[in-house]
Amino acid sequence: MSQAQATPFVDSLLQAAAQTPLPSSGIDWLDTARRENLDAFAASGLPDTRVEAWKYTALRALGQRRFVLGDAQAAARAVDAAVFALPGVDGPALVFVNGVFRADLSCLDTLPAGLTLSPLSQALQGDAEPLRFALSRHYREGGDAFARLNAALAGDGVVLRVAAGAKVVAPVHLVFVGAPAEDDIAWHVRHVIELGEEAALSLVEHHVAVGKHQHLGTQVADIVLRKGARLTHVTLQDAGEGSTLVRHDSVQLDAQAQASLYVLELGGSLVRHDLHATLAGDQSRLETRGVFALDGRQHVDTQMAIRHQALNTASDSVWRGVADGRSRGVIRGAIVVAPGADGSDASLSSKNLLLSGQAEIDTKPELEIYADEVKAAHGATVGQLDERSLFYLRSRGIPLAEARSMLTAAFCRAVFESLPNAALREHIDHRLMEHLPSA
Repeated sequence: MSQAQATPFVDSLLQAAAQTPLPSSGIDWLDTARRENLDAFAASGLPDTRVEAWKYTALRALGQRRFVLGDAQAAARAVDAAVFALPGVDGPALVFVNGVFRADLSCLDTLPAGLTLSPLSQALQGDAEPLRFALSRHYREGGDAFARLNAALAGDGVVLRVAAGAKVVAPVHLVFVGAPAEDDIAWHVRHVIELGEEAALSLVEHHVAVGKHQHLGTQVADIVLRKGARLTHVTLQDAGEGSTLVRHDSVQLDAQAQASLYVLELGGSLVRHDLHATLAGDQSRLETRGVFALDGRQHVDTQMAIRHQALNTASDSVWRGVADGRSRGVIRGAIVVAPGADGSDASLSSKNLLLSGQAEIDTKPELEIYADEVKAAHGATVGQLDERSLFYLRSRGIPLAEARSMLTAAFCRAVFESLPNAALREHIDHRLMEHLPSA
């Protein structure tokens, strides 16, 4: 490792990995993949702003921190289940505290027909071969440091499969709780999710904190939708205010598959979300909806890469951002229509509000088209609340702070109007109103 890469962050994790056997050892192909990814992380270190994917997110401060690998006391941490209860979400649940599966907080007693759901640690104790393709991946891009780290060190996560033709009506709840500990902890979880042909699933991913901490969490998910499958995936990110959370999701849609992804970013000090979606089958469709609402010195960076590579595919992305204080939001949406992907229909809209003179939002839409007969559009704006609308509300006797809150909430709320779970949608509206900087 070069001197420039030998940061306290990298050193602490490599030392911890050297002192502790890599998780889930004993499976030859898995051990090999873990070691190769750890070696790649050691060689590359953390990316800097010269890497295009990290242009707007500097990691210098993170590079000076040290973390302990895993939480030996996670199974005994006190967590009140009411902290992660959500209206309209009462199906099976897997709960992790500081990256460790907690059977006492989870609900796996009765699974719907066709649903297989277990923590990764248990799945690896059985027949691990079906997980080989996902868990043997190597991440080769310059900005993939956290994915490499996760591939090397993730000891648990979620394995979820829906059988062909099965319809899972009640939302499956995946909960990741950050709890205070004696040291700053680095935890890593890895998910493998597959929907069979014509299967349907509603999935809620929930990040929440039960106290102040400054942990680092990484998550990598491989999601595959077979022909005609339907997925509704809601992510409610409300992590601890001092925490660092990095998520890397890969979604593959086969022919006629449909995925609707909803993301609400509220918590965390430094949050990064990489979403890579491939519309691999004819007539597949992807819908993404997202909002980030930031205050203080929060930094949230969302990187989307959507690739159309089959006939008559469609993607529609609508994102909203709000920043106050000295916070910074980043949203990059890159859409590629590959050769031969004729008939593709792609659109991306990113609209953002600055509520403070010191806040910053960077939005970067990208569009590359290598096919014929394509519809494509993208747009991005960064501005402030409309003064005429504020004046109208104030002329009706509404105080300035309340008027700003109403307009900001309406600006964000429109993104989730298509969410079919009404109770969950109302809860998201409520959390937005509580969290919005001008509320």
